[in-house]
Amino acid sequence: MHAWTRYVAIGDSFTEGIGDPEANAPGGHRGWADRVAEELAAQTDAFAYANLAVRGRLLQGIRDEQAGRALELRPDLISVSAGGNDILRPGSDPDEVAGRLDELVALLRSDGATVVVFTGPDIGMTPVMRRVRGKVAIFNENTHTVARRRGAVVVDLWAMRELEAAPMWAEDRLHFSPLGHHTIAREVLRSLGVEHGLEQLEPPALPAKSWREARAEDLHWAKDYLMPWIGRRLTGRSSGDGVQPKRPELRAP
Repeated sequence: MHAWTRYVAIGDSFTEGIGDPEANAPGGHRGWADRVAEELAAQTDAFAYANLAVRGRLLQGIRDEQAGRALELRPDLISVSAGGNDILRPGSDPDEVAGRLDELVALLRSDGATVVVFTGPDIGMTPVMRRVRGKVAIFNENTHTVARRRGAVVVDLWAMRELEAAPMWAEDRLHFSPLGHHTIAREVLRSLGVEHGLEQLEPPALPAKSWREARAEDLHWAKDYLMPWIGRRLTGRSSGDGVQPKRPELRAP
């Protein structure tokens, strides 16, 4: 059992649930936050959930577009995933980004709600993303400091070695797969001290690939996912342009 009755999730594509398509889910994606809300709702009466996250959002956009609305909904539980898109940008300063995260968490804690924050996952196994691994590590250390200072709960994705398995990631290698979202939902509930009914799922064994097959997949990924992602960064566009929150109001999951 738990005491929360009003849960609001804010953030970027991670919290929106990108990588976990579900035709019957609002917005067409399910994700870890929906799973967490469903488990929490099963344990208490009159539980309500809103998800204001929008893919591609930078930390400042989350602060400006989502935080105020989240507080208007008067939640007693808030999760915030913010800063990941900032860290991936060339020239970003993880200390500066963490400073703005600190201000955001302080704001979200101002009414006494339990606030959940996340470290970034270890992306060292992805060649293209490996170059920012050091910045992610610095940001993560700062995130732990922010959580201690503000009394927030940390879900430490960096420490989840199981997320290094390829089946945990979607085809775009930028977002988590349904299995990844399921695994993260379990960890969120564990971090909150909530018993739940989500089973531990193991990633399936993948067949070995030849060097040629692996390079062909890399080329496909670069053409279909990496280059469009870089193009949006160069032109100031976002995958979330024109996208509205999938669950803008509190209601039963």
